[in-house]
Amino acid sequence: MKIIRHLTPAGPAYAALQSDGSAREISGDVYGAFTVSDRVVNPGKLLAPVAPTNILCIGLNYKRHAAESNNPPPAYPVLFVKNTATLQNPNDPIEIPVKLASTQVDYECELAVVIGKACKNVSREQALDYVLGYTCANDVSARDWQRNGGGGQWCQGKSFDTFCPLGPVLVTKDEIPNPNALRIRTILNGETLQDWNTDDMIFDVPAIIAYLSSSKTLVPGTVILTGTPHGVGFARNPPVWLKSGDSVTIDIEKIGALTNPVVNEKV
Repeated sequence: MKIIRHLTPAGPAYAALQSDGSAREISGDVYGAFTVSDRVVNPGKLLAPVAPTNILCIGLNYKRHAAESNNPPPAYPVLFVKNTATLQNPNDPIEIPVKLASTQVDYECELAVVIGKACKNVSREQALDYVLGYTCANDVSARDWQRNGGGGQWCQGKSFDTFCPLGPVLVTKDEIPNPNALRIRTILNGETLQDWNTDDMIFDVPAIIAYLSSSKTLVPGTVILTGTPHGVGFARNPPVWLKSGDSVTIDIEKIGALTNPVVNEKV
């Protein structure tokens, strides 16, 4: 099932996309019991498919990306977090920070995993049982703040407003039985800059969930960003940084294309 979240006069609502392109109303709790009704709806403004309760991110999780970053493969998943206020909708702009100015804003295509029910200390074998579905993510990163302005931590450079576009749909796990067999791309202004496969992850999706749930509870609505393949802007020669006027698309097989324009922050 492909689920969208859209804006109605009563507020955000969910709907299920049909094979004929129509959408049907979803009633109930997408993290619990919900049903797809026969009522066809005309979707309003498209929103990010979930409003995350947490955004947990894994860094250096593709073999070739670790190599282009001049880092050895990590022994354990590298965890950092993004502020939930980084959430951005499909088609809405990524803002280049101006108040805390950055001249090194980078793109990162990532497969996002949405946790559907609370889990703690789950095994690798059971991990996917707790997944609601998958969507596209752009882990936008201000490299100057990530490297030099965060006291050795990555969160500052990862947590500016609009730095976590998600969408355009949430694809339920039954449609993607193996999340580690998906083509994943970044397309900037029509040019493909990242083009690889999620099978290059150092820690696959079940291993990530098992690790993150160890001695910690993952609550429903937790979004896990699973890392980016090689081809990011900082590793190119010369480097490629996002700038006002750009358009960046994250495209993942079986999910779709998430596109956002780029603008400067208004202060």
